[in-house]
Amino acid sequence: MAVSFLPYCLILSFFSAISITQASSGMIGVNYGRIANNLPSPENVVNLLKSQGINRIKIYDTDNNVLTALAHSGIKVVVTLPNELLSRAASHQSFADKWVQHNIRKHFPATEIEAIAVGNEVFVDPKNTTPYLVTAMKNIHTSLVKYNLDKSIKISSPIALSALANSYPPSSGSFKQELVEPVIKPMLDLLCKTSSYLMVNVYPFFAYSGNADKISLDYALFGDNAGTVDSSNGLRYDSLFDAQLDAVYAAMSAVGFNDVRVMVTETGWPSAGDENEIGASRSNAAAYNLGLVKRVLSGNGTPLRPKEPLNVFLFALFNENQKPGPTSERNYGLFYPNEGKVYDVPFAAAANGDRDQGEGQLQTWCVSRGDAAKEKLQAALDYACGEGGADCRPIQPGATCYHPKSLEAHASFAFNSYYQKNARRVGTCYFGGTAHVVTQHPRYGKCKFPTEH
Repeated sequence: MAVSFLPYCLILSFFSAISITQASSGMIGVNYGRIANNLPSPENVVNLLKSQGINRIKIYDTDNNVLTALAHSGIKVVVTLPNELLSRAASHQSFADKWVQHNIRKHFPATEIEAIAVGNEVFVDPKNTTPYLVTAMKNIHTSLVKYNLDKSIKISSPIALSALANSYPPSSGSFKQELVEPVIKPMLDLLCKTSSYLMVNVYPFFAYSGNADKISLDYALFGDNAGTVDSSNGLRYDSLFDAQLDAVYAAMSAVGFNDVRVMVTETGWPSAGDENEIGASRSNAAAYNLGLVKRVLSGNGTPLRPKEPLNVFLFALFNENQKPGPTSERNYGLFYPNEGKVYDVPFAAAANGDRDQGEGQLQTWCVSRGDAAKEKLQAALDYACGEGGADCRPIQPGATCYHPKSLEAHASFAFNSYYQKNARRVGTCYFGGTAHVVTQHPRYGKCKFPTEH
């Protein structure tokens, strides 16, 4: 009797899930986009990644200089076959072979390429490259097999949430019908056969910005005072990110694939935007990415898949000044091109799995921004110590934290007092843009900054 494919796929998924669970409680990486004319050299970028504890990146091509700089760095890489090459990769196995030989085999294993993204958000590509996707994926995988690379390097293709016809409530998630038979099922079938994972780009920012009257900011930013229940199954959601991810899982289940894993290949929040881009701000971006790191390091899966660790790539490493579109597109960066931080994100903790003692969560503090105008900073300090109810006694003349006697130091102490008093909730470290969240204990002379506990 012939063995049906589904049980075989289930077996593959079972062993893959075991290996992932044993390897990590979750993974954080970063997208390294380069649509800019002012970025540091690839060699400097590698040094920056190492200094921040970032040990996984995703790039949008197979640039020789970038892959060479990453050699022997210990940084794992997801590379991309661009959309414009899909038709050739689908039409000619010889082209796929040459592409893998020149762009993958040439660099591996010195450069630790762990996956190939075949295209990127192909379903929304205006050049209509969708018909080539699955065949291109198959041909690239055949090439990996030919060069004995298939056991080390996975294949997939990142899809946008716009591939879903429905995403709310999460349990009703479904793919657009016109995609199911021609693309979704064959692609998931291939991912299952190759023990790979579906790559998904998840952006709660878009959902919130377009529906701010219906979605709370706290829910979008992993806040403590948010949550909703899926009435169809009783599962509770504490973040929009989890809800969106479970809508993808539900959509896969609806077409018969319950055991394909998911990797979030893009997610992030812009630190600036146009007037109509509601919620785009530095403080919200910091809150989102910090909340996401905490979420991943918790080791928990989503309500629908509670035992599967989250594997996530933040978008993006740098602000990219030549990206087209609204202002937000050029302001997703975690770093400025001069390598200065747009805001603090605890990558070292993400890489090392560090946690606070007893809590299983990262500790954070609220301090004043070094570039804040003195007038705004003074007004924010006055508010924090007055109406805000911060404990400002330690920064009064003669008290323990009066020195150093500087506006920045006093404001930082007051802001942090307010932030900790309010249980580090989302939005309590803003003060008109004069404050931001940090993950390293602030040092101002001998003054000890309080924590929540």
